[in-house]
Amino acid sequence: MSYTIPKNLLSKGITNAKTKKNNLKTFILYLAPHKQNDKGINICPAASNGCVAACLYSAGRGKFSNVQSSRINKTNFYISNKSLFIKKLATEILREYTKAKKKGIKIAFRLNGTSDLDFVYLLQKYAGLDISTLRDAATFYDYTKLIGKIKKYLEHPNYFVTFSRSEINESVAIAVLNMGGNVAAVFSNNLPNYWRGYKVIDGDKSDLEMLYNKNVVLGLKAKGDARKDNSGFVVESKKDILIKQLN
Repeated sequence: MSYTIPKNLLSKGITNAKTKKNNLKTFILYLAPHKQNDKGINICPAASNGCVAACLYSAGRGKFSNVQSSRINKTNFYISNKSLFIKKLATEILREYTKAKKKGIKIAFRLNGTSDLDFVYLLQKYAGLDISTLRDAATFYDYTKLIGKIKKYLEHPNYFVTFSRSEINESVAIAVLNMGGNVAAVFSNNLPNYWRGYKVIDGDKSDLEMLYNKNVVLGLKAKGDARKDNSGFVVESKKDILIKQLN
């Protein structure tokens, strides 16, 4: 498998339309999602067909071939030498954490920008890094389609995980809401006030809304290829359906 070790694994959040709205300086790890690597290994194990087709990999800077090549290279690096990859990732996290602590500020990390891996576990296993020891200056957050990850980290002090609803896991999403977790759902245009009885907030307001809101639905508007979705991955609100009927 061909790869080169990149200078940096983490990208600055200002390169992302939503994370640049964050009130905390944010760093993101972008890999190539699903099976987009030389070995065809799935790094988004619970991705649905609708999720794969609508992946944010196709939105923003991710649509450029040089950006996609960089992410594939990072993914090949991860698959080929997981230990070295995770140790490098830990070094970068600790570097930014140390700088933030010296400045007296707080920062955030999203390690699954376009993947669904358990980096909290991997950092502990391969680099001996317990991210809870960084909670005075660093917060970590992710989206996942793995309910096991939700259950595992529901009470974690500085790792916040939101379950992502798809066209095939809505019953699981409702179970997550019932246990007190957050769920992200993609809507076609207009966000409803409630979804399945739970309050909907604007999840596009910033990428850190999950930190400040509990037991809610993070409503996200369809972006990139998601605008063309007809699988059920994108939810049509009652308002959108009414507009279609009137037209």
